Amino acid sequence: MIALTVAAGLVVLAMLAAAYRMIAGPDDANRAVAADLFFFAIIAIIAIVGVATESVGTFDLVLVASLVGFLSALSLARALTRGER
Repeated sequence: MIALTVAAGLVVLAMLAAAYRMIAGPDDANRAVAADLFFFAIIAIIAIVGVATESVGTFDLVLVASLVGFLSALSLARALTRGER
């Protein structure tokens, strides 16, 4: 249980750093990367809660949310580059 508490604390620190970078980011690319980190940190918190409560359903939620986050990161990167390859 101590490891889960430490992991949750580290994820919260990563979320604070990502929130700062989203606010103070010098350009849109930095803000997009920080938003992606923030989203995946939320997914990590959900996974930690799932492990702590021994809930099987949270892992399905984590899987779907990770897939959606990955696809949104790809589409945002495509939008930032204006469709250029």
